[in-house]
Amino acid sequence: MNMQIEIDGVDKHYGAYHALKHIDLRIPQGQFVALVGPSGCGKSTLLRTIAGLETITSGAIRIAGKDVSSAPPRARDLAMVFQSYALYPHKTVAGNMMYSMRIRGISRAKARARAEEIAKITGLEALMDRYPRELSGGQRQRVAMGRAIMREPQAFLFDEPLSNLDAALRVHMRAEIRKLHDRIGATSVYVTHDQIEAMTMADHVVVLRAGVIEQQGAPLDLYDRPVNRFVAGFIGSPAMNFVPGRIDSDGAHVILDLPDNPRLAIAGRRPAQEAVTVGLRPEHLIPGDGPNALTLPVRSVERTGSASYVRTDTQPHLMIAAADRLAGVDAGTLSVTIDPTLVHLFSPEDETALAL
Repeated sequence: MNMQIEIDGVDKHYGAYHALKHIDLRIPQGQFVALVGPSGCGKSTLLRTIAGLETITSGAIRIAGKDVSSAPPRARDLAMVFQSYALYPHKTVAGNMMYSMRIRGISRAKARARAEEIAKITGLEALMDRYPRELSGGQRQRVAMGRAIMREPQAFLFDEPLSNLDAALRVHMRAEIRKLHDRIGATSVYVTHDQIEAMTMADHVVVLRAGVIEQQGAPLDLYDRPVNRFVAGFIGSPAMNFVPGRIDSDGAHVILDLPDNPRLAIAGRRPAQEAVTVGLRPEHLIPGDGPNALTLPVRSVERTGSASYVRTDTQPHLMIAAADRLAGVDAGTLSVTIDPTLVHLFSPEDETALAL
């Protein structure tokens, strides 16, 4: 597999602040990679070091096998799509898209033909003579992407490109970006704070915290097998519930610190009486009676139409995601069943996932 972007042991310091800490990352040609994490985790800084907009303190960056660690942005042959669109307001859509070809000395006729070709891919054919002020947010972002495609770069870098759009348009545009990626066979690196965007768009997700890669892999691998409590709580919506617990004396069950102290079988064996943090995803708490059922007091119900989200009045509070509307549970109690095969265990000390 050809590696388009290789990052080896990259560190970035801003004075005493250590923004990136020994980052190692391999991005194969044609892969869509999402960098995700909370604000200040280093995801945009990492993207900017790939682009050459930030100089690295140590380590190496290679693009298509060439060391570009100290190369300026123009020598890296990358195209960047920003949150702010960064369009020239005095140029039409066609003018914005043609600009990179024109400054390289390519004729207007050839640049226009290429722009019209890209406009068909991005759905901009009817907008070529409009100015940015005459476009919606989604249309402006299409122009920014079209301009990036015109360059035929080694890779595309997206820095939270959908943050300025409303929720419905974000859903539409993330599908459009992924479709465009597949159509042109590009290598894409996409920064977002929205884990739903990362999960639905990317082939490979990189979760960062405080300048460190906590975990990377296929989206469902991170969802099913988080390496620590941070990743478990960050990936998935609503977020995973965390409940104190302890391993029973037989080493084969975990007892949860919830009403009636439910006792769940675990797949492996753990040291008896070991304290653990139990992770329960809201969608894995199934309303209704059955094995391992428990009755919980209801604190509030959030209804979205297609689903209801119940928050319990236990300590800690639990969030339960239900596929139906759960009429009549606004006050009172709710019985839920826990599937022990879907339980996650974490160390209370270092928050790492415990092997089962």
